[in-house]
Amino acid sequence: MMTEPLPNLRRSTSVGEEEGIHLPDLWRVVWKRRKFIALLAFSVVVATIGVSLFMDNIYQARAVIIPITAKDSGGGGALSALASQFGGVAGVSLPGSSSSSEIISLLNSNILREKVVDRHRLMPVLFYERWDSRKGQWKRDEGISLNPLKWLMSLVKAAGPSDPKAAGGKEEEGVPKMWDALRLLKGIVQVNSSAKDNTIVLTVENRDPELAAKLATYFLDTLTEHMSSEAKRVALINRTYLEQQLQTTADPLIRQKIYNLIAQQLETAMMAEVKENFAFKVIDPPKIPDRKVKPKRALMAVLSLAAALFMGVFIAFFMEYLERVQRSGRGEDVETGRGEGS
Repeated sequence: MMTEPLPNLRRSTSVGEEEGIHLPDLWRVVWKRRKFIALLAFSVVVATIGVSLFMDNIYQARAVIIPITAKDSGGGGALSALASQFGGVAGVSLPGSSSSSEIISLLNSNILREKVVDRHRLMPVLFYERWDSRKGQWKRDEGISLNPLKWLMSLVKAAGPSDPKAAGGKEEEGVPKMWDALRLLKGIVQVNSSAKDNTIVLTVENRDPELAAKLATYFLDTLTEHMSSEAKRVALINRTYLEQQLQTTADPLIRQKIYNLIAQQLETAMMAEVKENFAFKVIDPPKIPDRKVKPKRALMAVLSLAAALFMGVFIAFFMEYLERVQRSGRGEDVETGRGEGS
């Protein structure tokens, strides 16, 4: 009577052993599906290399600048003390001094980037694919387009506001707008700073190495022009305000301080006229790069190989799991693949 339960006990023990995870079992599954894993990894790597060959080489131009402080500009202690004593005058600052945050904000601002695009007429350069250099005009779509996305965009525009003012003005088909240029520049122009060295790094990436260096130079020139013109404008406003205060002040000590502050504003305006090293100094000017920064095809191939191997192993275990489920459904032993009655 004790011989009946023994097979069941042996089978339950076998099932309990199967529930454990052992490295030889894992390696056995990987080795069993090795051809599938190798084929998948090879296909993914070849596809990645093929796609990377069609990607444009991107070059990076780099410029390093440092802000001009009051100490560097020569506007030292006397004017600084006078400005602190006459603290009621808004907008009074030391001539030629600037901060890293101010320069970074200007380099990232839309107003400066619009000036760069307008001043150097960069719309045909940035959107060269839409520009017909032979005719000197933007390319227009002619005929019936088979692209469903263009049909969808046409329906969206037709369902939108009909008032040109409400739609943001009249738009010509195929002509890029300033907002398109700003979005494009946001992706290719980056500004970083180092608080330790008090430096600002401007990087420009483009498929044309010469254009990348030119864009970095355009940004620096426009930044200098903008900051000098703003300094002259603010100096003129401050001078006008100080002259008004001079007419209403009888105290000789206060009048002397106002005269000194007026002289400071005159100095700021004269330094802004010079423009060279007015608000910042170029430590490393942009040069035409000789090597691409991306795509990094070797790194892409290695990463795709690692991802393909991981995905192949995962699929192999999933296929093994499905095979075991099918065997158990047919009443076969998981290890030997033979039925219970064998």
